[in-house]
Amino acid sequence: GQLPTWLQGMLLRNGPGMHTIGDSKYNHWFDGLALLHSFTFKNGEVYYRSKYLRSDTYNCNIEANRIMVSEFGTMAYPDPCKNIFAKAFSYLSHTIPEFTDNCLINIMKAGDDFYATGETNFIRKINPQTLETLEKVDYSKYVAVNLATSHPHYDSAGNVLNMGTSIVDKGRTKYLLFKIPSSVQEQEKKKSCFKHLEVVCSIPSRSLLHPSYYHSFGITENYIIFIEQPFRLDIVKMATAYIRGVSWASCLAFSKDDKTWFHFIDRKTKKEVSTKFYTDALVFFHHINAYEEDGHIIFDIIAYTDNSLYDMFYLKNLSKDFGQSTKLTSIPTCKRFVVPLQYDKDAVVDSNLVTLPSTATAVKEKDGNIYCQPEILCEGIELPRINYDYNGKKYKYVFATQVQWSPVPTKIAKFNTQTKEMLQWEQDDCWPSEPVFVPSPDAKEEDDGVVLTCVVKTDPKDPPFLLVLDAKTFTELGRAIVNVEMHMDLHGMFIPLQDMKTETE
Repeated sequence: GQLPTWLQGMLLRNGPGMHTIGDSKYNHWFDGLALLHSFTFKNGEVYYRSKYLRSDTYNCNIEANRIMVSEFGTMAYPDPCKNIFAKAFSYLSHTIPEFTDNCLINIMKAGDDFYATGETNFIRKINPQTLETLEKVDYSKYVAVNLATSHPHYDSAGNVLNMGTSIVDKGRTKYLLFKIPSSVQEQEKKKSCFKHLEVVCSIPSRSLLHPSYYHSFGITENYIIFIEQPFRLDIVKMATAYIRGVSWASCLAFSKDDKTWFHFIDRKTKKEVSTKFYTDALVFFHHINAYEEDGHIIFDIIAYTDNSLYDMFYLKNLSKDFGQSTKLTSIPTCKRFVVPLQYDKDAVVDSNLVTLPSTATAVKEKDGNIYCQPEILCEGIELPRINYDYNGKKYKYVFATQVQWSPVPTKIAKFNTQTKEMLQWEQDDCWPSEPVFVPSPDAKEEDDGVVLTCVVKTDPKDPPFLLVLDAKTFTELGRAIVNVEMHMDLHGMFIPLQDMKTETE
């Protein structure tokens, strides 16, 4: 095919790559050592490159030729021959675990630099051109967090907004929203942007020892949206996991009879909206987008009725015919919540406070809490992306992978949230990855541009390829076939040519 001449830059992707080290194997697909890969678009040609993230975890494991550092689903144990004192000390030191820097989930831009990110307090700076691993950054040196998300937001000035959990710090467990500034004053250029990191606000956890797990958060022009779901980490179990010989993943539990609480933080006053909004128990990983309209906050997420998704990816479940044999017990559902921030305070109890045309409801209860029920937009999509120029604004299009009852995507979809129309791309024996939208330089409409996705073939003998689709029509513009084994990845970003430093070329 033919690539648009304006497509210049790099698609940078991240995901788990190596699951066996020596005789030891990880238990879970999300534990594998991070493998970065990139497609560079230059004058109508595509160049491919991949490289393992040389994290401390990677180096330590490779040197020992076995898994030495614990990951979320795999607990690692040091040399069994050590004496009893060394063993006892090792048990104690694991109560507040030294987390891994195997940053295998996403790529983040902060200032002029790029980082591989996971969900611990560590991120790794990388050189996008060469995929070399550079310094390790520990968030906890700048802000009291033990965990942080891999899905930050970027404001119009290029500042990074992210959230992390601070576990039992000064007797409190809380969720912190923090900002990493995009630029540091000239005379301080040598200082990192993390030195100027600021905490925007904190939200106390509803439970000291059971903070909510979350993978992303939402943002509108004036508000931050944080969803406290009843899918929680048990801190006491985590502290004793090492001694009990179980993984940290086993310390996550979903309470299906509990509520899911919505928190809205005013970005100007940094205060939380005092009204309590909630919905039924759900598990979710990905926010799609959010915006404000006529005194309401509207936000779209992909939710499940249970936490079976994580269990699917234990390697013992990933057999050869995984795509056919494994069935989700809960299908991913795209839910739109419509939350009336400005409502009539004298409204009757049990009345629906939503005044926008939507089947979503928000019902006032006797105690003043507001119970929200969503509008179902569609089912069976995951790994959602949007045209990021519309982030926090009213929008139409979601680009996503399509899954039915199997956790492995077989199609790419473009969903129109307003008309509910869906366009699809699929081909036999193809497993596509998260689609990334790249706007064309003179875009007038939300879907002017291309969609990029890496496609792995189910038969290892068939070469994988990068697919380029016209975002408007979803017709194929071209594909770049890669004659090496490519792994299924998780997330990534497109870096336009002008954002890439050239001194390293």
